[in-house]
Amino acid sequence: MAPRHTADAALPRSLVLLLSIGAGTSVASLYYSQPMLGIVAGDLHATSQLAGWVPTLNQLGYALGILLCAPLGDRYDRRTVILVKCALLTLALLAGGLAPGMPALLMASLAIGLIATVAQDFVPAAATLAPAASRGRVVGTVMTGLLLGILLSRVGAGLISGLWGWRAVYIAAAFGMALVGLASWWRLPRFQPTTSLGYGALLGSLVQLWKQHPTLRRAALAQGVLAIGFSAFWSTLAIMLHQAPFHLGSAAAGAFGLAGAAGAIAAPLAGRIADRRGPELVTRLGAVLAAASFVAMSLAPQLSMHGQLALLVIGTIGFDLGVQAALVSHQSIVYSIDPGARSRLNALLFTGMFLGMSTGAALGSMALGHLGWPGVLGLATLTSLASLAIRLWRR
Repeated sequence: MAPRHTADAALPRSLVLLLSIGAGTSVASLYYSQPMLGIVAGDLHATSQLAGWVPTLNQLGYALGILLCAPLGDRYDRRTVILVKCALLTLALLAGGLAPGMPALLMASLAIGLIATVAQDFVPAAATLAPAASRGRVVGTVMTGLLLGILLSRVGAGLISGLWGWRAVYIAAAFGMALVGLASWWRLPRFQPTTSLGYGALLGSLVQLWKQHPTLRRAALAQGVLAIGFSAFWSTLAIMLHQAPFHLGSAAAGAFGLAGAAGAIAAPLAGRIADRRGPELVTRLGAVLAAASFVAMSLAPQLSMHGQLALLVIGTIGFDLGVQAALVSHQSIVYSIDPGARSRLNALLFTGMFLGMSTGAALGSMALGHLGWPGVLGLATLTSLASLAIRLWRR
């Protein structure tokens, strides 16, 4: 039996590591498909636009799952919620790896998105378990694990799919989630619910929180708009690199995740700026950095092929740092609103973000098909500037 949670003692490093790995491994499930869309489309005889619905349904499912499932962490023992979701996510990933055709893969993608919301149970768990004196550091560490899971998932998927095929990626991911579930069963303590509301009332309270806090609405909208360009870039990068003049495979596309990981590792620096100057400033700087990075990448056709790849790497580091810095700052803003409703506030923030992600994946595929890669970068630039406008706007 797992012990009941007490927040008096310092949180063991092994438990912080488990929470970080759990958040990163589960959210990674949303991004494995992106660097191998070219392989998936060829193997299942699908068009690039149809294959583009795989990441779209991942993100849409995640947005719906956060809205419908993440608030359960305030109502029930979060340990039980985490264990059930880990088991279901393992099965959904297996279904993706064994999908006989594109319709089955699309259904599995939606299910993966819905259940991968367990990542958003690990983060509030860290905020609840950590003593007040170290809460910011612990949550920041777990968020770093989550961000690295997003970015390094593309590297792993690109390498594995290049060696053993795209199905091996899903099978390996299912095995990893099963291990996380077992470790969580062994190591996580029990959590005391913070509300006794029934499920219907719990979802209804989301509406009240949304209406009550304009700070929450602004944060969700700004991060959601910024996520459109982020997702448009990552969901089309593999297809772009697969085409002329690069003709690069999934491993090369996945390797760009290393560039994004560099941005995520640097994101804690933005956290220190937020502590000193306030998170509002960091949200604006993040949007500016993202927009500038996309503009710089649009100049790549004027360079040699090696120069274009180098500029893509630099731009990827820049915009990933900007997006992740804005996210950490928006979380800091939202978590301070009501400590007793952290799961629900987190659900609303990430619902906005992943609605933007799913929209970006769909718009990115359309932009690539009709306007080419410059269209994708133009879309990402406009949405980054729109996010900046939201942060600058005053009533």
